[in-house]
Amino acid sequence: MTPFRKDCLAGKSILVTGGGGGLGREITAALAAHGAMVHICGRREGLLQETAAKLQAETGSKIVPHGCDIRDPAAIDAMLDGIWSERPLTGLVNNAAANFIAPTKSLSPRGYDTIRSTVMDGTFYMTLAVGKRWIEGDLPGAVVSNLVTWVWTGSPFVVPSAMAKTAIHAMTMSLAVEWAGYGIRLNATAPGPFPTEGAWEKLSPVPGTKAGATSDDQVPMRRYGRMHELQNLLIFLMADGCDYLTGQTIAIDGGHHLAAPSTFADLTELSDETWAEAREAIRATSARDKAQRTTG
Repeated sequence: MTPFRKDCLAGKSILVTGGGGGLGREITAALAAHGAMVHICGRREGLLQETAAKLQAETGSKIVPHGCDIRDPAAIDAMLDGIWSERPLTGLVNNAAANFIAPTKSLSPRGYDTIRSTVMDGTFYMTLAVGKRWIEGDLPGAVVSNLVTWVWTGSPFVVPSAMAKTAIHAMTMSLAVEWAGYGIRLNATAPGPFPTEGAWEKLSPVPGTKAGATSDDQVPMRRYGRMHELQNLLIFLMADGCDYLTGQTIAIDGGHHLAAPSTFADLTELSDETWAEAREAIRATSARDKAQRTTG
């Protein structure tokens, strides 16, 4: 379901980080279905190639997969050199992320680094590398970063993610001012609960446990977000016609963060035994994802 013309993104070239699965895949599908050439990047090359082939066949738009670790600035530059050799990007969607629930007291420096390096460092490295090329080429551009409503409220049990996403919220506002004169717009989305495989397994790993952040009955609209609703917002932010909109983080959550516990505060009552069960479930999901990156 879309209110936009099928060719409203024709002529656009957009890079979606973490575009092989989850929300990234859905965003890629929507952009391609409306005429954009889409580049997708991530560490799971097999998944990226599979997604690109499938969505290109479905949409008729060109989709190009790139194996790239966005935590590595040199890898980003190499990827962008290749993209620019064909045609410059017109847009960037910062979607790649990492997260899992855990009591903060149990976090190791490595666990913190895993989230911070992808969410904050990787997003900044990517935005800076693309922005420099636009500025040097005197080209306009649009950046949209996928955030969370915790940038306004914080959230227990996902502290590294809340910290890192809030940093990108600040980056969005700051660079919107600094780069406005170059014709570069930066905005962000803050989705509420839009369940996706993989991410949801790490945020709700134990059956029977419940948090406002992942509960549809805590949303005023009494339902989860529907994927086309988030897709439509991304299309709007990447399309021509809203050039005066910049520096904004737009919540799309059915009023969740305004009216209900939209964080993981409910989990304060969990026992150490239940947290141990959650930790093992998350480790199993992470091991599966790592195996896919290795064999992809």
